[in-house]
Formats: sequence, C-alpha cells, structure tokens
Amino acid sequence: PMVKTCPSCGSKYIGTFGVGTQKIEEEINRLYPEAKTLRMDLDTTKGKDGHSKILSAFANQQADILIGTQMIVKGHDFENVTLVGIMAADLSLNGGSYLSCEKTFQLICQAAGRAGRGKKPGEVIIQTYSPENYAIRCGARQSYEEFYEQEMAYRKLLGYPPVMNMLGVLFSGPDYAALERVCNDIGDLLEYGGVLKIGPADAPVARINDRWRKVIYFKSASYDELINIKDKIEAFMDKRADKNIAVNFDFSQMGRR
Repeated sequence: PMVKTCPSCGSKYIGTFGVGTQKIEEEINRLYPEAKTLRMDLDTTKGKDGHSKILSAFANQQADILIGTQMIVKGHDFENVTLVGIMAADLSLNGGSYLSCEKTFQLICQAAGRAGRGKKPGEVIIQTYSPENYAIRCGARQSYEEFYEQEMAYRKLLGYPPVMNMLGVLFSGPDYAALERVCNDIGDLLEYGGVLKIGPADAPVARINDRWRKVIYFKSASYDELINIKDKIEAFMDKRADKNIAVNFDFSQMGRR
C-alpha cells in the first residue's frame, strides 16, 4: 500500500511514477531467481530481427517468462503459456479519446487470449485501479455483447461515432498566445446550425518539439456539414499572414473510422 504521508517530513503530497518493463523484470528476477526471463520492448527490439529473435526464443522454451509492452499481446500463439498477467490494465482508459474503453477492451481480450491455447488450461490475472469499469469487467469475461451494449449507450448519450460524424481539428504553433487567438477566432467565425462544438482546448499532449497544440471537435449527423466547416477553416487560415500555425483534420464517420 502507498504511504499517505512522508515518513521524513509528514507531507501529504506524495509523488508517483510509472512502472515500466525493466522494473517488472527486476522484480520477477528477485521473486523467481530460478526462472529464465525475456523482455520485449522498444529497447530490446532495436536490432535487426529483434522481435522475431525474442519470440522464437520464447516459442522454443528458452525462457519461462516473457515480459513486454502491448507488442506481445497480438496474434502470438504459444502452446505452453498457461498464465497471463496484465499490469495497469486501465492505463489506456486515460488516452483522452472516445475510443479509450474500446481499445482497453480489445487489449485485454487480446492479451487474455494468449493463455491456454494448447491442451493445458489457461489463467489470466488483471491488475487494475478501475475494477468496476465496464471495459475491464467485460474484457475479463470476454463478454463482447455486454461491452457493445454499454459502449453504444455511452456513444448515443454523447453523440460519438458511429452515432454521429465527428471532425477533430488539431492546431499547432510555437507561440501559445497566437495559437489561442486563432482557435478563439475560428470558434467565433463559424456558424454551426446542428453542429456541436467542443473546445478549443489543449490537446492531450499539449506540446511536442516546442510547438503548442490545441484541438477543437465538431459533431454532426451531416458529414457534408463537417466538410463545409473544414473548408471554412482552411480558407480562414490561408488568409492569415502568420504561417507558423499548422492545421490537421481528422474525420470519424458514422459506422466507420
């Protein structure tokens, strides 16, 4: 359990940090020194054929435990794997996208499917801080229909695809104040009719390579209306003397992405 106060100064403000694959590998080696482990992440797969070498070694039973990121959960078929542990299963719930629950459910189902693929039965242990979230619960039970019902209720309530079309507009620039002015001007410029606007707001990753990022979302039953908004934004940006602000458009249509 995490301490609630600092044992040295008594402060209640305790910082936290993530646990990566290297830390998990260290802990497993400490707990099970007799087991042979392999780690599959960006660091260990940089070399030529890095992925295939690690997977081949594990398939040939040169290791007892394979530790990795999401890259190890999809499509691999190891007959003797009887236990899968999913750490921080709710991490993808905080992705800042309406697809977060769907992606979490997919990852859990894919990871769980690696266990018990041969004659031996399999077991899956899921570690999560959100055990009541329906994506976690349905993923643990492999309950596709139940997840669909709950996810579609959420999409209908908030008007997300595939119920409505959505346009995400990402603005980026080196000057935060100038970027904010452009986003606010565009928000005041457009007439929406039956279009719902969300934002402008800081993007989930607010700054990359010294460029600030803001996003505006538009939702409408009419895809043509979103195309019209895109054209107006492009025309507005073309008239600006300041060309330091870049714009990217991302459409999610009803019934498809």
